[in-house]
Amino acid sequence: MKAVKIETTLEIYNTIKDLPQEIQNLMEAAVKARENAYAPYSNFKVGAAILLQNQKVVTGSNQENASYPSGLCAERTAIYYAGAQYPKAKMLKIAVTASSQNQITDTPIPPCGACRQAIAEYEIKQNHPIEIYFMGVKGKVVKSNSLANLLPLAFDHSFL
Repeated sequence: MKAVKIETTLEIYNTIKDLPQEIQNLMEAAVKARENAYAPYSNFKVGAAILLQNQKVVTGSNQENASYPSGLCAERTAIYYAGAQYPKAKMLKIAVTASSQNQITDTPIPPCGACRQAIAEYEIKQNHPIEIYFMGVKGKVVKSNSLANLLPLAFDHSFL
């Protein structure tokens, strides 16, 4: 038996105001997208904004459905739209923000597992890391330089 240690390094900013202006703008786009979320069942709204290599910003919000598996998270809504509309543009950065009507979300809320896998697919496809910034409604913001920090053992096409 051999033990393998996996380490991750993340950057933590105290507030959105501590981020570079470009990322503040991206996070503000995610906040606006969050307002468009359709979340009547969970009361948990998420917004995502992606900065593409062509400088376009693509946004998405979570869209729930009474048939729960039919809904889609904000990150995947934005990623799939970017992939469909700008298939040759690399995704450089993604900002994610979440809010709950049931409690104050003042701690950073990372992408769920399904969204991590979707982000991994595009990071691997474009052979370029995607910076990920995530937060609640207020408070600290976490930055990961790559999805690999959040999903170090990603499933990809090499296993197929």
